[in-house]
Amino acid sequence: MSNDKKIAPGDRRASYAPFGQPIEAHACQPGLYLVATPIGNLGDISLRALETLAAADCIACEDTRVTRKLTERYGIATHLMSYHEHNADEALPKIIARLAEGQAVALVSDAGTPLISDPGYRLVRAAVEAGHAVTALPGASAVLAALSLAGLPTDRFFFEGFLPPKQGARQKRIAELASIPATLVLFESGPRLGASLADLSAGLGPRAASVCRELTKLHEEIRRGDLPGLAHDYAEGGETRGEIVIVIAPPPEQEAADTDVDELLRNALARVSVKDAVGEVALATGRARRDVYQRALDLAKEGDDGER
Repeated sequence: MSNDKKIAPGDRRASYAPFGQPIEAHACQPGLYLVATPIGNLGDISLRALETLAAADCIACEDTRVTRKLTERYGIATHLMSYHEHNADEALPKIIARLAEGQAVALVSDAGTPLISDPGYRLVRAAVEAGHAVTALPGASAVLAALSLAGLPTDRFFFEGFLPPKQGARQKRIAELASIPATLVLFESGPRLGASLADLSAGLGPRAASVCRELTKLHEEIRRGDLPGLAHDYAEGGETRGEIVIVIAPPPEQEAADTDVDELLRNALARVSVKDAVGEVALATGRARRDVYQRALDLAKEGDDGER
């Protein structure tokens, strides 16, 4: 019997088996459900997520083969449909049509929390604009798992996702990230890990960092050190197979403060004279006027050198 058979919402009898024995799933209210799934260990899923996946009318997923491993593990027979960045234009209207019929649709990514480095936001936006309920079922996230393991500040962090694959663009982006006063969290692929660490070391200096590989899986590995040391380790043949998250400490406080002064000065100099800009920035930052004035002269000189 085809899983595509139309069943009136609430009439479908569904079950899941978290402990080997089937449990009947309570019916879902119509709407879109954002369901976090494991990032590696299939045991890292909540009972609420399992019941929702079982009771939903369909599960929209990046790769049906990946999601089927999870549903088969827990005895879930819900219909799977493909939704990813390459078929979103075609698949998104079909999902919205299901929601309009009063169905419950669960959205999952291949691993972790939907919308983190995947195109799910387009579907959420469309569902909200159409007036459908959207519910999040939180759970596993590689970003938060790596951040908690890295041993670096967690009070403020910036998630970058993947750096550009080409070196020139990657180095430019790293320069833009350098002044962000927060711990940086990045994804990277194994083949590019060594090159990215080398560029991060050159662009950010000897900051503390961690490389988190295969989180929650059998061969989980956490390497902690500084960027130059980690770049050397992976240049010498460190293991790069699997899913990788890089966590990097924020810039030293003085470095961040100097960057703030430079930005304030550039903005002020675009509007007022050097004297007025120095006074404005000194007042805003509490820095000595002579120090701010010297930095203004340095910035002006850098501008002159760049025009030659």
